[in-house]
Amino acid sequence: MKYITNVMKNILDFKTLMEFTDYFKDEATCVAHFTATRFRNGEYCPHCHTTKIYKCAGGKRYHCASCKQDFTIRTKTVFGESKLPLRKWYMAVYLLSTTSKGISSLQLAKHVGVTQKTAWFMDHRLRSAMKQDGGQIFGTIEADETYVGGAARNMHEWAKKKSGIGTGGKGKAIVFGMKQRDGQVRARLITSNGSEQLHPAISATVAPGSVLYTDEHRGYNGLEGYSRTVVNHSVKEWVNGMAHTNGIESFWALFKRGYHGVYHWMSRKHLQKYIDEAAYRLNRRGQGMNMVFGEVVERTTDGQKLPYKKLIE
Repeated sequence: MKYITNVMKNILDFKTLMEFTDYFKDEATCVAHFTATRFRNGEYCPHCHTTKIYKCAGGKRYHCASCKQDFTIRTKTVFGESKLPLRKWYMAVYLLSTTSKGISSLQLAKHVGVTQKTAWFMDHRLRSAMKQDGGQIFGTIEADETYVGGAARNMHEWAKKKSGIGTGGKGKAIVFGMKQRDGQVRARLITSNGSEQLHPAISATVAPGSVLYTDEHRGYNGLEGYSRTVVNHSVKEWVNGMAHTNGIESFWALFKRGYHGVYHWMSRKHLQKYIDEAAYRLNRRGQGMNMVFGEVVERTTDGQKLPYKKLIE
């Protein structure tokens, strides 16, 4: 439709927060942009996906000629069932997707003008739109694991016993990551760093024939289908010819700066969402702010629904 085309063409190539707020200056502009994004491939009913729909009087609701249900542009999106102005959601998208280490619900609440509880809900809903891309990565791949959780030396004895956290990785969450040299990163929670989990994770994520760089961890031994070079960290070997794991370790460093400096703590239940968020931003580090923002908004329209009850249960 003509109004959709015009809205999409007129979006500024914003590079600063001021340019962003100047463009999305009111609710009407945000609604027009979200309408254009949701109906980018043509208007449709989110309930039955028919394309014969009508706009109701008042302009805020639609009616489906097939299933006879009413809906709005927010129905079956991340923003669905939320009474917050779309402009506040857009500000949250901008802040979460463009800050290098993320933004806590406390800070988001202050910037957007909502309660901390509402900001926490907004954060997690938007993270659901920032899931890692599917498909395999290929070429030269660095693989490594890291442990996430509190340091035992910083805990009271009663808390240490309750959590099960000890020295090394005991009681901590294990995160396994694979990074394409100068390219994409993939990371996921695993429950064991043995070959029974590392091998399937690599096979599902890394295309056969790729060059794999790892440390000397025994969990990689016996892996077939890849050309593997080992960097022996136990004897302080950090580079072996072209082989090193500096790229994936840089991602761990960035992720943990967000963990300790921004969020301070991440529950095991939601940890994968935080990993997805960090990977999403890193994988789009070369893109402009408007491109990243636009993609996240587009991803909010894929029919997902995340009620508050499901987040806290």
